[in-house]
Amino acid sequence: MTKTKWALDQVHSSVDFSIKHMMIANVKGTFNQFDAVIEADPADLTTANIQFTVDLSSIDTRNADRDNHLRSADFFDVENHPSMTFQSSNIVSKGDGEYDVTGELSIHGVTKTETFAVTFEGSGKDPWGNEKVGFTVEGSIKRSEYGLTWNSALETGGVLVGDKVKISLDVQAAKA
Repeated sequence: MTKTKWALDQVHSSVDFSIKHMMIANVKGTFNQFDAVIEADPADLTTANIQFTVDLSSIDTRNADRDNHLRSADFFDVENHPSMTFQSSNIVSKGDGEYDVTGELSIHGVTKTETFAVTFEGSGKDPWGNEKVGFTVEGSIKRSEYGLTWNSALETGGVLVGDKVKISLDVQAAKA
């Protein structure tokens, strides 16, 4: 197959994260608004061009007060930094549909090189004849490296919010 443009199917995709809270539990959340530009041969992603954009104001942790705090200048500062973006720069096949996708991740005005593990989950046609592909993405970043350093010390030691953010995406796309 040749390199093809794929349109993100937002209804069947998700951008999720989890982070330690009080050093004892994980808080999970999602972003409800995101988009991607994908040009790829799903059978060989090594030549793909992947651009991903997340609307940070769409954060949803199932708690309005926490979501508003995360949108504030203490964290994402969505008024000045409304989006998180990723642009692939190097993709290495690990065999069997597994890839390391490296690129530039920009959050809060800071851009760093990050690598995410991507798995090609397969392809097929939906009931209306549209060709679809699916991928899962896993990785983690340190929020402090992006200037997201707000925290609160705990009386018992440690901090309220962990530094490591686990990122998980389920992506379905349709042949454009």
